[in-house]
Amino acid sequence: NLIGAVSRVRSTLAQATHAFFAQEGFNYVQTPLITASDCEGAGEMFRVSTLPDKVSAMPKGEDGDSVDFAEDFFGKPAFLTVSGQLAAETYACALGSVYTFGPTFRAENSQTQRHLAEFHMIEPEIAFAELTDVMDNAERYVKYVVREARERCAADFEFFGNFVDKELPARLDVLVNEPFERVPYGKAIELLQAEIAKDKSKWEFPDVEFGTDMASEHERWLTEKHFKKPVFVFNYPREIKSFYMRDNEDGKTVAAMDLLVPGVGELIGGSQREERLEELTAKMKESGLSEEDYWWYLDLRRYGTVPHGGYGLGFERLVCYVTGTSNIRDAIAFPRFPGGGEF
Repeated sequence: NLIGAVSRVRSTLAQATHAFFAQEGFNYVQTPLITASDCEGAGEMFRVSTLPDKVSAMPKGEDGDSVDFAEDFFGKPAFLTVSGQLAAETYACALGSVYTFGPTFRAENSQTQRHLAEFHMIEPEIAFAELTDVMDNAERYVKYVVREARERCAADFEFFGNFVDKELPARLDVLVNEPFERVPYGKAIELLQAEIAKDKSKWEFPDVEFGTDMASEHERWLTEKHFKKPVFVFNYPREIKSFYMRDNEDGKTVAAMDLLVPGVGELIGGSQREERLEELTAKMKESGLSEEDYWWYLDLRRYGTVPHGGYGLGFERLVCYVTGTSNIRDAIAFPRFPGGGEF
């Protein structure tokens, strides 16, 4: 019963996603699954190769110890993508606002209920947009697809409320009917510090300060206990965010946001993109990224661009949130995770 109900809601959420962005005037684009770029700079990527299985038969580099990927299919190292964002930016600068909705991959050795090795991302890229526009679109999107799913899958939601999570109906009522909270990162840290000071023993990660990358328990306290509704946290420290996010004037933060929701924590991550060439090049250098690998991305700035921004939403996390399902492996038919690649 659970898997069937979740699958029907998943299908409806996917259909509603396409309907929403069509109504908003977005173009649907398909970005590459095989890439030489690491969008997040995280390095947790699956390698794609046609080199021989036997180590002795692999072509060696000049040092005799490394693999010579110039002999590989693409003539360079290639990977399964962790995000279609960078490619979507090229479309957005040509077509206007676009979105991509497809599989992405992360070689993260995680066995938690919140992570998959293969998952799906919804990634809109909005032309002529600042961070406020990005948050506005994200809020409209989440409200729209949840409303559509509840209307079209009423019997399934009755099942979820009775047997999966009795608080789910009230939680979704708040999401659909009330405006999302918006709080700067610095203020969120102050709220956490005041709460943690009451009793540090209740927290797994009690040491929180400006520059801390918030853990799930911090995110869930903000959205479940303090605000009791979905929360946008924005203007994060630049040191804990990705290279492509636009620096704010204070020199300490970037125009980035996360949407935190009860029961899940982070559902959406987004930002205004760094459209200034010099600033982007400097940030890539800080992150240890090669300008040669990202020449096409830099050319967007070099030969003319527009202010733009976007966000990424993990579709399986959305399914979990909307259905009250606690384990993300129940949100997809054939879950992929470390040690789990059957079927």
